[in-house]
Parts: sequence; structure tokens; C-alpha cells
Amino acid sequence: MLEFVAEIIAWMQIVASPFLISLVVGAAIYFTNPTYTRLWLSLGIVFIGLMIGIIWATKQYRRKGTVQYMSSLMNTPELDGEEKE
Repeated sequence: MLEFVAEIIAWMQIVASPFLISLVVGAAIYFTNPTYTRLWLSLGIVFIGLMIGIIWATKQYRRKGTVQYMSSLMNTPELDGEEKE
């Protein structure tokens, strides 16, 4: 059960990155000149970012798992060995 919860949290972290980027882009487009056309355009951009995040996270979940994918991103192999003086 705990492993499944960790997978869900890592899945949500993967989804969040393209979603937040598209949210910033959509907000920048809308707030420069707030009209209904720009509102729908920015909402479309945010929706596309959310879909990209969902597809990306699901693909990583099916391949090797979201926790393993996130840990490979945060891995620092240069710090694993002893420091040479």
C-alpha cells in the first residue's frame, strides 16, 4: 500500500512540471491583454500542458515506475564515490 502511495505522489510530481510551465505561459498570454479570445487560448495551452503531463507520467509508470524515474533524475553519481584530493 505504501509503495502505491509513493507511485501516486511521484506520478503527480511528473504531471505537475509541464502543467505548471503551461500555466505560467497561459497566464502571461492572458494577463498582457485580458480578452475572451486570450482567455480561451490560455486555457487551451494549460489543458495541453496537463495532457502532456498525464501522458508522460503514465508512460513512465508503465515503463519502470514513477519512483524509479524520479530517483534517476535526482541521482548524483559524482557524489557517490569518495572525493579525491
